[in-house]
Amino acid sequence: MKFRARATTWTSRPLSDFHMIVGLVVLIVAFGLLMVLSSSSVESYVLSGTSYARFWPQCMFAAIGLVLFVAVVRVPTELMRKYSPWLLIFCLILLVLVLIPGIGSEQMGARSWFVVAGISFQPSELAKLALAIWSAATVASFLNARIDVNRALPVIGGTTLLVLILVVLEKDLGTTITIGIIFMSVLWFGLFRLRTFVMLTVGSGVAFLVLALTAGYRSDRIKAYLNPDLDPQGLNFQSTQAKYALANGGIFGRGLGQSDAKWSYLPQAHNDFIFAVIGEELGLIGALIVVALFAAVLVVGLRIAKRSTDPFLKVMTATATTLIVMQAFINIAYVVGLIPVTGLQLPLISAGGTSMITTLLMFGLIAHAAFREPEAVASLESASRGWVPFVFGKPRFGEAKKPKKAPQGRVRERPQQQRRGEQARRSPQQERRRPAQPEPRRSGQPDRRRSVRRDGDDDRQYRGGTRPRRAS
Repeated sequence: MKFRARATTWTSRPLSDFHMIVGLVVLIVAFGLLMVLSSSSVESYVLSGTSYARFWPQCMFAAIGLVLFVAVVRVPTELMRKYSPWLLIFCLILLVLVLIPGIGSEQMGARSWFVVAGISFQPSELAKLALAIWSAATVASFLNARIDVNRALPVIGGTTLLVLILVVLEKDLGTTITIGIIFMSVLWFGLFRLRTFVMLTVGSGVAFLVLALTAGYRSDRIKAYLNPDLDPQGLNFQSTQAKYALANGGIFGRGLGQSDAKWSYLPQAHNDFIFAVIGEELGLIGALIVVALFAAVLVVGLRIAKRSTDPFLKVMTATATTLIVMQAFINIAYVVGLIPVTGLQLPLISAGGTSMITTLLMFGLIAHAAFREPEAVASLESASRGWVPFVFGKPRFGEAKKPKKAPQGRVRERPQQQRRGEQARRSPQQERRRPAQPEPRRSGQPDRRRSVRRDGDDDRQYRGGTRPRRAS
């Protein structure tokens, strides 16, 4: 009971949500960098002669993402909301350009990459961020204008469908699923009709099933999931090796850096299937710690969304939280064999520069809302020192109107004619209620209050002097 009471007291303090989300980001990023180094060391040494070939670029992407995380927290809310349509249009242009041969590059069966000076960039990852911000801004504009939010469904649904078509043409099943998660999250947290939400959920599920069974590379994954013992050296090779790695780890694991799967037994050990390496080296305990970290992200993110007073921040925070957590649990689910392989990465833990940066931007949206909670704003306005104001500054809302303060100058005296007019308009009842005022003393007339005579005042020896006190 004492621990629960202390926890409740601590979480009720200003900036507690902000401190928790920043702490979770730092923990997950540090843990992810450690596991990328452990899981990629063997392959990096074989290919380049050093075990740090994948680790140092991942550290660079993490540093860039953390800088952008701070920038997203500092940017004014109204500015983010104002330029969200332009960001979405820019991402749509990139999604079209990546489909053109010679401009876009195909990797791992998906034409969804730009390669510039040896650095890969996936525009669909940025499109997820832009779609989440723009959808939340659209819902908030309808709510603030007191218009039925269900009228925004054609706009949001049509734009989401356009993004989905472009991503499907790239043959990227994982990003297609995340776009669907964003759309359904906006419908749920935007308070659309429940019947609309259920119908679109069922329709989306049927559409994803059709997509999974039509293309060859997607149908192979469904076939491998339904027949886990079929072709262990072909279709099910990756899933089988992941299960071997998890079983080899046991409860406490074999120790950090002691995995056998990373010795070219498990493909993509540092990327999509890094959770299998975590389970082998750190055991069930380490795997449960990863699950607990993302469960904490879910609890803290939804708490921030609940405490936000701005509809834009509320919907955006809840959508970003749902996307991150769902992506993490989908990755864990297909590694342990609960669902077919989708290709979604484990956020902030799997190797990948674009995924690292965009996920930190998503976390930046959550921290942006936590930084602008009413209690946090009041606390930061009164605080002048500390690491939080130094790094993140003061909460800025942009063009939001604030209440004007009354002027502190001298109050101008009303003209005499105006005062006489007000006295003439007073009713007899108001006049009777007014207290009686003493008549002004005329010039030359002695003040009676000062002319009260005392014993001995007429005596000449006491005039002009101080009257002596009587002897007791």
